[in-house]
Amino acid sequence: MMQAIVTHPKPVIAEVQGMATAAGCQLVASCDLAVASDTARFATPGVDIGLFCSTPMVALSRAMPRKAAMEMLLTGRPIDAPGALRIGLVNRVTPADRLTAECQALAEQIASKPRHTLKTGKQAFYRQLEMPLAEAYDLVGKVMTENMLHAEAEEGIGAFLDKRKPDWPL
Repeated sequence: MMQAIVTHPKPVIAEVQGMATAAGCQLVASCDLAVASDTARFATPGVDIGLFCSTPMVALSRAMPRKAAMEMLLTGRPIDAPGALRIGLVNRVTPADRLTAECQALAEQIASKPRHTLKTGKQAFYRQLEMPLAEAYDLVGKVMTENMLHAEAEEGIGAFLDKRKPDWPL
């Protein structure tokens, strides 16, 4: 499932309230974006029972700074939502009573963007992460050229020049 999130053509947003531990924390780290309630907490407590959270480690180490991921994995200590925001595990923290509305607004903002462009950008984002710098720039140069030739780019650039809102092709 975690790999399916990364390879899914559409952005996936985690809406987090309560405690996200082990695989739950892994799920949050695997999503493209994450919004947490101000009461949410996150932990990888496997180490407390002699079972290192190895699979959550994969997502955590790719979603946040290494030292922050290692601290979570080595201590098992929970972090609160503001702490998760500081280390990049979540994008936003909102009051619990606004959580769903905040996620919905973010989803609607993203959904208003051209579909092919989102798909292309998400795929390139994850592919380039695992590449050496020169290969990453080669890849994204090709992706950008292909993107520029797509009808969405033509419409978006035309709308910008005409000072109008784009009418994205379906």
